[in-house]
Amino acid sequence: MAENQRNKPSITHSFPAEKCPAAAKGCFLRPGHRSFAEKGVYYKKSFRCSGCGEAARYDPIRKLKIMFPLIMARAKRRPFQTVNLKRRTTMPNIVIVGSGPAGVSAALYAVRAGVDTTVLTKGPGALDRAEKIENYYGLAQPVSGAELERRSIENAKRLGVRFVTAEAVGLTYTDKLTVETIGENYPADAVILATGASRAVPRIPGLAGLEGHGVSWCAVCDAFFYRGKDVAVLGSGAYALHEVQALLPVVKSVSLLTNGVPLTAEFPPEVTVYPQKVEAVLGEQVVTGVQLSDGQEVALSGVFVALGVAGSTALARKIGAAVEGSRIVVDEKMQTTVPGLYAAGDCTGGLLQVAKAVYEGAQAGTEAAKALRKG
Repeated sequence: MAENQRNKPSITHSFPAEKCPAAAKGCFLRPGHRSFAEKGVYYKKSFRCSGCGEAARYDPIRKLKIMFPLIMARAKRRPFQTVNLKRRTTMPNIVIVGSGPAGVSAALYAVRAGVDTTVLTKGPGALDRAEKIENYYGLAQPVSGAELERRSIENAKRLGVRFVTAEAVGLTYTDKLTVETIGENYPADAVILATGASRAVPRIPGLAGLEGHGVSWCAVCDAFFYRGKDVAVLGSGAYALHEVQALLPVVKSVSLLTNGVPLTAEFPPEVTVYPQKVEAVLGEQVVTGVQLSDGQEVALSGVFVALGVAGSTALARKIGAAVEGSRIVVDEKMQTTVPGLYAAGDCTGGLLQVAKAVYEGAQAGTEAAKALRKG
């Protein structure tokens, strides 16, 4: 007991460093605190000096008096860095142009990633004109394109996507991307173009009235329904050739109606070419044939419209994004050559199918949301 009492500090003082060589070396100080020893304050609660054996106790008041001017002096030499704690008060937003499979798919992935999502739509698109769709995942029975489009939009609305009926007429960039419409402008942190491919519609009597009843816009989608029948493709270029090649293995015969336009592609020899203008598509309830400008009537069960995809790149061109022919150039992330601008679906070229459009929309929505989180 006596030994323990002898080892405890017996006095409380600040031991001057000059009176003890051991203290002057800073041997009892924590690393970097020798300055306190030099000023006569030991940085320990209590100890017995190995140099002189004198007991000492930590003096917090004196340490504070010494430490404060040291801190202030250091602050003058190395000012504290100010940290901007201002957080973004608004949610990042994406504007999607087009409400087809690509646009709605992009919207689903964007809104589920926590991004404020707006879809600008002019109304039903090419999908709405499809009579039946059965080559798509998850369908127990064929459904009309209009029904599939309705279901998709309703699901997106349920998740919080905002749909605005407006026609996009321009795309600009000032401090951020802005989609211009006739009535209002929509600034966005990212824009996804999903306008589909532009399809020219000639003013041929009976053509519009028989859509879905023998007049089709997609050979890959509808060729199966015309197996063993005589059909025609209305067009004269590469898009028409694509439709012809999709129909030949399935249907009985394929004719080409150029509507008076010169051919710009080479067609297989088994295709009968009619260079005359088409005066009318015949039929009451379904297509029964076409009437040509020289009075000739050609019996047909179906007419596939394939008059090109030009015009789908108009918005991309307005802001300087790269295009090749009638398609918007994108990378593997569906991003165009303009930062923050993405494109998906038929407007990027390739297979004009719902499955492809849905995939590209999902990729564009995911990558755009990911970029906004990083930014």
